[in-house]
Amino acid sequence: MDLKSLGCALLVVFIWGMNFSVIKFGLEELPPIMFSGLRFLIVALPAVFFVPFPKTSAWNIVGVGLFLGVLKFGLLFVAMKADVSAGLASLLLQAQVIFTILLSVLLWKEAISRFQALGMLLASAGFCLFFLNSQGNATIVGVSMILCAALFWAVSNLIMKRMGQVNLLHFMVWVSLIPPLPLFVLSYLFETQHPLALLAATTAKTWISLAYVGYVSTLIAFALWGWLLRNHSAATVTPFALLIPVVGMLGSGLLLDERLTGLEMTGSSLILFGLSISILGQRLFNGIYQRRQHLNRLEREDC
Repeated sequence: MDLKSLGCALLVVFIWGMNFSVIKFGLEELPPIMFSGLRFLIVALPAVFFVPFPKTSAWNIVGVGLFLGVLKFGLLFVAMKADVSAGLASLLLQAQVIFTILLSVLLWKEAISRFQALGMLLASAGFCLFFLNSQGNATIVGVSMILCAALFWAVSNLIMKRMGQVNLLHFMVWVSLIPPLPLFVLSYLFETQHPLALLAATTAKTWISLAYVGYVSTLIAFALWGWLLRNHSAATVTPFALLIPVVGMLGSGLLLDERLTGLEMTGSSLILFGLSISILGQRLFNGIYQRRQHLNRLEREDC
């Protein structure tokens, strides 16, 4: 990967990692479901009038819009309102990696490697620790909601995986057209019957938060991520996603003064280590094995 691509990958990691702290700022004044609906609304409009419909089925748009937009982000924002800190949300949401692997095995009979199995076991142990932590930065309800959000994200991953090569920016713009209406209906039923008055009372900080989450985190970051995937192999690009929760936790510590308890640090370390083994384990093993084979050939030639 050249220096330009490396810079783009690290920029996307920074944008998506800091996204969780920025969401917290927006949730200080707006209820979570309304905030989520507004996020997708500003992404979709007016962009859908200028962005061509992606080369995929409309059912894929609707499916990802519902599972990713309504269910995943709805649960994520509700949990982040009061039940989970920004840093831990960025980490716990990575359970989508485990759920994606498991669903692929169950639905499509894909093989699971020993490194994936070991990594999932370690990460699962880390997730379990958060259910033992009653006085930390995440309640049991919050952890449960984030894990459900991760499951719905995994479902959307499977839908996108079967689509083939699709322009991610175009796809996300059209996907963003699906969630606003159901989210606004849910917000009206469960959050507030006076949404316009609430919006009129919000400060510039909330609108800046919405602009970041909508335009920067969605449009700009997905455009860069799509460019990276078009110019480099997925095996080269996707491991950078492991850095997102690291940036998320560092960012929440700096911007929100969030601090992890000892048990949370242990659980976080297990999760990150387990995810790293699941994603990179086989590749590192193959690299070490090939390197050893190369050294053995050189030794035989010297003899």
